[in-house]
Parts: sequence; structure tokens; C-alpha cells
Amino acid sequence: MDVKVEKTENKNEVKLSFTVEAGKFEEAMNKVYTKTAKYFNIPGFRKGKAPMQLVERQYGSEIFYEDAFNELAPEVYDAAIKENNIEAVSRPDIDITQMEKGKDLIFTATVQTKPEVSLGKYKGIEIKKIEYNVSDEDVNHELGHMQERNSRLVSVEDRAVETGDTTVIDFEGSVEGVPFDGGKAEGHELEIGSNTFIPGFEDQIIGMKIDEEKDINVKFPDEYFSKDLAGKDAVFKVKLHEIKKKELPELDDEFAKDVSEFDTLEELKNSIKEKIETENKSKEKYETEEEAIKTVCENTQIDIPNGMIETEIDNMVKDIEGRLSYQGLKLEQYLQMIGKTETELRKEFEEQAERSVKSRLVLEAVVEAEKLEASEEELTEKIKEMAKQYNKEEKELLENEQLKSYIAESMKTEKAIDFIVKNAKIK
Repeated sequence: MDVKVEKTENKNEVKLSFTVEAGKFEEAMNKVYTKTAKYFNIPGFRKGKAPMQLVERQYGSEIFYEDAFNELAPEVYDAAIKENNIEAVSRPDIDITQMEKGKDLIFTATVQTKPEVSLGKYKGIEIKKIEYNVSDEDVNHELGHMQERNSRLVSVEDRAVETGDTTVIDFEGSVEGVPFDGGKAEGHELEIGSNTFIPGFEDQIIGMKIDEEKDINVKFPDEYFSKDLAGKDAVFKVKLHEIKKKELPELDDEFAKDVSEFDTLEELKNSIKEKIETENKSKEKYETEEEAIKTVCENTQIDIPNGMIETEIDNMVKDIEGRLSYQGLKLEQYLQMIGKTETELRKEFEEQAERSVKSRLVLEAVVEAEKLEASEEELTEKIKEMAKQYNKEEKELLENEQLKSYIAESMKTEKAIDFIVKNAKIK
């Protein structure tokens, strides 16, 4: 096999020209024939038993070409990429020049390559100090959430509905006098102000009294999930059965004992403050690192091949698909719900994907420039932590070379971020 590698007129792109011996192409055709023989029906032969020459005569000599190419090309392409130390970052664009039985297979593969990074300033960069302090308001806000979670509903009979009340209602909706599916319920609990119903519905419940009946007029949103109802005016016949209000527990020592392991409200407040301080430290660290990486990226110009951005977008879309699957949804359904095409969704991800790729390339360049490494001891310690966290056998993880390589790269990236931050001038 003969392979010629040359740069194209486009930056970060190479073209590989392949000439594969006729014998190798014929071997691939024979392999394909063996795999697919059972699918061919030739009169006078049992299924799968007809000689290859007869199959070619019956279906045309090109019948095995495409599959033979797909059998052979990836193997020779991967070997050439490895042998020539090419860091490909896109799928190859294939152009077949000659593909015929008895002749050499000739084709080209044009592929985008990982760009060279000429680092800008990354030592002594200036970034602003990020700091979050815990206020009494923060602590009281968290206490308020705890009160809400431990509240109880009590019936109210001496007044009309107010915002924040939970109502028990019967309702039946109709459009132009015709009831619609899903528009009827009895004994339905609805919190007024939760905005869980059609816009305008909850507002018209305010002021109703127990046993009162009322017609509520609303309009379904234009983007409503049911196309039959979207944008249409509707009337709901509503009867109010019960009004309940939220009763919050007193903030005192008894409350602290009921909701925590502490004996006093003061101890609970101190615990909340410590928890928020810990969260703030993590937030400060994360945002400082993000600011540092962003600054170094702004100092560095890189011609990022489009293939790298497309691959990053592919991964982002796969991530969405994975999260949707947990909700029993497919990407097509999700796109229908948000009223977008996959092309539009991918377009929205472009800027984020480019930032992500650039950050990764910059950090890799810092690792190389500073010769940052993860020691065997550090790697072993990290894997032991993972084994404990995920309840796995240490030996199993330590023997997984692919996992070790991935963790080592992650640790080097972390070291690069630490290096940039430690050498930064924080104002």
C-alpha cells in the first residue's frame, strides 16, 4: 500500500492519497461475499451457496464494491493516521478515484487536524477577586425554606381566597361550548400564585368563597402543547369547595430540635451559616478558575477547525439525549415541544462549543509548556478515592489502563488550572 500525505490550502487540514493493491481489495470483496452470501437467491443453488462469480453476474460486478471499501478503508486510514502522527479532529472526507475488481483501489481522505497553539500570556494574568460573604439575610432565607418544608395546611372558612392559599375545586373546561379532553377534574388542589394553570385562571379564583360557582374565561397560550387548544378562548365552570392556608412553624428552639440534630435555634443558624460558607468557597473557586481560563483564552489566538466544534456539538446533543431518556423523551419530541429543529439547536450550541474546545486546547498547551504530570502516587490515590466513592474494587480500577490514562489527563488539566490561578494577580 502506498500513502502520500500533503497539506491542503486550508489551515489545519491534510489530504492522504491511498493506493491499495488490487489483491487486498479482492480479499475484502471475498470477505464481504462470505458475510452476505446468505442474502442472495440464485436459481439452481441453495440460499448462500451460489459461487461469488455467479452472484456478480446476476447482480452486477459492483455489488460488493461499496461494502468491500467500507471493510478495507477504515483499516488502512487508521494505520496511515497512526504511522504519520496525524491528530485528526474530524471525520475524513472521502473521494474515490478508482474502485474496480482487478485494479488498485485509489482514494483520498481529507481530514482536519488538531491546531498548533501559540500560548499568549498565562503567567501573571490579572483577574478580579471573587468573594461571597454570608449575611443574616442568607441564613434567614434558608430558615424560611425550612419553615416552608415543615409547614401544614389548615382550613379557612371565614374569608375569600387570597394569593398563597391552596384551594380545592371542581372544574370543567370547554371551547365554544364543547368540553375538551383533560379539561375536567373534581377535588383538584390548586395553589393560588403557583402559576401551574393556564395564565389568568388562578387570578380569577382570588376572591371566591366556599361553595361559590363561577365561570372563568381564559385564553390558551399560542405555544400550548396541545395544538387543538393553542391560542383558543376557553370557559371553565369552577366550584370552590375548600380554602386552605399555609401555617408556618415558629422559629424557636423546638423548631430546631424538630428539623435538625441541634438543640437550639442559634446552633441551627450557625450550622446553616457554615454550610453556606462552604458552598460559597466552592463557588468562589469555580468562578475564579473560570475567569482565569477565560482570560488566558482571550490572550491566545487559535484557528479552531470546524470539525472540532462539530464534534463538541455532537457530544452536547448526546448529553441532552441522555438526560431526556431519563424522562422517557426522545430528542425529536423535545425539539417539537420547544419548537426548534436540530439544526437550530446545534446553531445555538456553536459559541459554547467553541469556548469549550478553545479552553481545552489552551489548558493542554499550558500542561505541555510547564511539563505538568500526575505522579504515580497521585494517580493511585485518586483511583483509591474513586473506588471508595463508587464502591468498586481498587484492584479492578488500578488495572484499567484506559481509565488510568483518562484520570491522568484530567489531573494534568486540574494542575494547569491551579498553575494559572496561583500565578495570577488577583485584584
